[in-house]
Amino acid sequence: MTGGPILFTPRLMLRPLAAEDLEPWVAFHADPDTMRFLGGVQARSVAWRSLCGMAGAWTIRGFSMFTVVERATGAWVGRIGPHQPDGWPGTEVGWGVAPAFAGKGYAYEAAVAAIDYAVDVLGWTHVIHTIDPDNHASIRLAQRLGATNGGPVSLPPPLEAFRVDAWGQSAATWRATRAGR
Repeated sequence: MTGGPILFTPRLMLRPLAAEDLEPWVAFHADPDTMRFLGGVQARSVAWRSLCGMAGAWTIRGFSMFTVVERATGAWVGRIGPHQPDGWPGTEVGWGVAPAFAGKGYAYEAAVAAIDYAVDVLGWTHVIHTIDPDNHASIRLAQRLGATNGGPVSLPPPLEAFRVDAWGQSAATWRATRAGR
C-alpha cells in the first residue's frame, strides 16, 4: 500500500490504492456499463497503468483517489476521492463504484468523506466533479452533495473529445451544506 491516510465511514474504509486492488480494478475498468462515462473500457494492461498512475499520485501530488472497501465484508466497492491529473480543469473529487455496489448509497457516503478530506486536510477552496451530461446517476449524486452545474469544461488528452460539465461548489458552501445536515 502506498502512503496516505485511511478514512472510515460507518460502512466503508477509504485507503490508498494497493497491489491487492489490481483484480477488482481491472474488472471495474473492463465493464462497459461502468466505464461508459469514465473514458471507456480499458484493457488489463491499460487498467494496470491507470492503477499505478492513481497510486503514484499519492507521491507526486500528495493525494489521489482512494480504494473504497466495504468494512463488513472487505469487498472492493470502487474508487473515490481527490483527483487532479496534469491539465485537469480543477480540483476534483471523483467517484466510481462497481456494479454490485451501485444504488446502495456507498458513493455518497465515500464522496462526503473524500470532500471533507479535500477541504479540511488538503485545503481545497473549490471542489468539482466532471460529469458527462448523460450520466444522470452522477448528476443526482452531485446534486445530493450540494454541487451546481458550472457548465462545460475541457479535459486534457486523451480525453479531450469527451463532453463533461464541471459540477462543483466552494469549500464554504460545502461546509455550510454539511452543517445543515
